[in-house]
Amino acid sequence: MPDPNGTLGGFSFILGGLPGMEAARFWLAFPLCAMYVVAVVGNCAVMFVVKTEPALHIPMYFFLCMLAAVDLVLSTCTVPKLLSSFWFDAREIGYKACLVQMFFIHTLSGVESTILLAMAVDRYVAICHPLQHSAVLTNSVTAKIGLVAVARGAIFFLPPPLLVNRLPFCGSKVLTHSYCVHQDVMHLACGNRMPNIVYGLTAILAVMGLDSLLIFTTYVMIIKTVLQLPSRQERLKASGTCVAHVCIVLAFYVPLIGLSVVHRFGRGLPLLVHVTMGNVYLLLPPVLNPLVYAARTKEIRSRALKAMKIA
Repeated sequence: MPDPNGTLGGFSFILGGLPGMEAARFWLAFPLCAMYVVAVVGNCAVMFVVKTEPALHIPMYFFLCMLAAVDLVLSTCTVPKLLSSFWFDAREIGYKACLVQMFFIHTLSGVESTILLAMAVDRYVAICHPLQHSAVLTNSVTAKIGLVAVARGAIFFLPPPLLVNRLPFCGSKVLTHSYCVHQDVMHLACGNRMPNIVYGLTAILAVMGLDSLLIFTTYVMIIKTVLQLPSRQERLKASGTCVAHVCIVLAFYVPLIGLSVVHRFGRGLPLLVHVTMGNVYLLLPPVLNPLVYAARTKEIRSRALKAMKIA
């Protein structure tokens, strides 16, 4: 009897590459590898500096540590396989491994979105209600928010792999991207995909959509408060504490929105556009986040430079 869903371990997908650029894949893997190294070293450095610098033991930097940990795991569960497919043409990925990777990619993206919202709330309380900041966002509350972020991501994004698991696959097994995401995998199925489509859209709107709306609302209130400050220097100082966070919010949501639009409405676009948007969405935030905060945070920058001099 055939095993359409690969429950016996004999079913595999073929990861996509760069359409029309097959000959250049080997060389393109080198800059991707460099980006991965930057992401690993940068995020590890952020966590190390925050851990060893008592002055940074405040909610904003604890949230930054959580973000660095998420980026580290997200890039590690996808980039090594991507590099092996580019360098060694090891494009095959087992069915179960694909579902596991899908779960981690979507769950960690949901966790990152929640942490970005928590960071926005932290900035709101610090700027709009500074006297209450230490009482509202204690270390205990910060830790609980981190646990809620993980639970929320897991709860919302456990169903997609389960919904895929019920589908039969009887046609092409070649994925568009170099990793497994729900939108990509479900389009290869030949069964009823409507539950996948409805739940996938619902989960994205309930997590990333809601978070982005709340972040926008939070910054509207922050801007109103900043504009009411009496001096220009105070306004610059208050808004300056938000610049790094705004940058990483844009680095996360702009590629996410672009990839979602391409998946939903870009059927006529060249396949290379889909692949490029997918790789940008996956690689850009883990690389940019530590660089942005190192550039904008004197304590992180000075501590990292000191560690490099000692080494």
